[in-house]
Amino acid sequence: MTELIFRDVEIIDGTGAPGYRGDLRVVDGRIAEIAAPATLSGAGRIVESDPGTVLAPGFIDMHAHSDLHLLTEPGHLPKISQGVTTEVIGQDGLSYAPIDDATLAVVRRQIAGWNGNPADLDFSWRTVAEYLDRLDRGITPNAAYLVPQGTLRLMVVGAEQRSATDAEIRRMRELLAQGLRDGAVGMSSGLTYTPGMYANTAELAALCEVVAEFGGFYAPHTRSYGKGALEAYAEMIELARGTGCALHLTHATMNFGVNRGRAPEFLAMIAAARADGCDITLDTYPYLPGSTTLSALLPSWVMSGGPDAALARLADPAECARIAVDVNVNGSDGCHGVTVEWETIQISGVGDTALREYVGRTVAEAAAEQGVAPEELFFDLLRRDQLATTILQHVGHEANVRAIMVDAGHMGGSDALLVGERPHPRAWGAFPRFLARYVRELGVLGLAECVHHLTGRPARRLRLRERGLIRPGYAADLVLFDPAAITDTATFDNPRQQAGGIGHVLVNGRFALENGAPTGILAGRALRMDPSRKETR
Repeated sequence: MTELIFRDVEIIDGTGAPGYRGDLRVVDGRIAEIAAPATLSGAGRIVESDPGTVLAPGFIDMHAHSDLHLLTEPGHLPKISQGVTTEVIGQDGLSYAPIDDATLAVVRRQIAGWNGNPADLDFSWRTVAEYLDRLDRGITPNAAYLVPQGTLRLMVVGAEQRSATDAEIRRMRELLAQGLRDGAVGMSSGLTYTPGMYANTAELAALCEVVAEFGGFYAPHTRSYGKGALEAYAEMIELARGTGCALHLTHATMNFGVNRGRAPEFLAMIAAARADGCDITLDTYPYLPGSTTLSALLPSWVMSGGPDAALARLADPAECARIAVDVNVNGSDGCHGVTVEWETIQISGVGDTALREYVGRTVAEAAAEQGVAPEELFFDLLRRDQLATTILQHVGHEANVRAIMVDAGHMGGSDALLVGERPHPRAWGAFPRFLARYVRELGVLGLAECVHHLTGRPARRLRLRERGLIRPGYAADLVLFDPAAITDTATFDNPRQQAGGIGHVLVNGRFALENGAPTGILAGRALRMDPSRKETR
């Protein structure tokens, strides 16, 4: 029997209730007992805690891109060092299960900018069940998985820009149902990414009906966060209303100049839908810039047919002239319907190390230095880096971020890309930043309220059985931190910096981080939805 005792510590239990002092006993990975302060004793190890520290449930990252990082770097320091004990992966409609050989080859190339494309990784799984089994071989945090709608479309329809036939929709429904039976908690979409964006509303509704039947949720990256953002959100809300599917709006933002100050309109739409009975939640990251691939700025027609077809078009001067009109004049649907503001597009990573000179510079800056138009540098980078370049987009608005953060259904999601020379600092700092900037410094959220946003509330959305709260019988996913000292030290210039103020992180009752140092203990596991009980465990 393994026993730990936290004595006379401030406990914030994840429900949103104020903290209280108490003792807590962990036995064999679960919270066995909570008692009055300084009353528990036993043979177990006493876990020391400094005055002022808080014991909370481990944080749940509702939007993570760690699908391969969990396998290649199972210690997963970027997230464990933030206090994250559970991640939701399979995001934005593109991931690696279910998969077939031909689709895997396309997906590995298409999202190399998100996850890298490790040549030495064994990609032998093909089903969701096999992927989850692979995670169970050894990971540090727990992980839940969403079936990616874009990958389903690649498998069944292909990469072409066309409507799915009735037979193809039936096949996608079958694959989705099997993924949910295998333990996925829902479905994701990337509706500014190909080929997921080629699906019309009726096709998405047919899939959401399956998700609803299994008790999961739909997590869409909507068709726009810029021009037409409210219309894009309205499409998703009507999907939820029409299918009865629970809706979780991932990285819910209102970006670009066209949306400055418009978050209240978005929140009013959600409030009205909830009043009608729609089950709608959302997550955000606590930063203004976003992060994606450079190829995501391309108009959708360019990617029709897949990466090779896109590169062929980028090699054709006539096609490049047509692309230039879309990105500079018409507004690219890949760039959320707005024209690309090249001074806001900062290169954060490259697949080809010969292109490292561009990292940290905006497209506008680099183009001016070379005496070429920004779109010419854009085309050149895409061709030379084989579409693997990652970027930061400096397009957010602080007032919108704060307004959305206080919504009744808000949760935390890092949306972190872990590859590239200068990834977004949210990869190492998102959760400490919620507690440092938006709780301690700005007072946008109270401490217990924010912990609820990061723990108990997402656990409820995921239907987690006995996780996300500090209660007897619950899994001992715990984080001990100092509210006065917790801070995100990761910056845009130096993003791979461990957060400060986090002492211990436990996953399933075992130390993943002890006195601020990783232990290498791989106690996490895949969390699977049980469709018969409609709960995740």
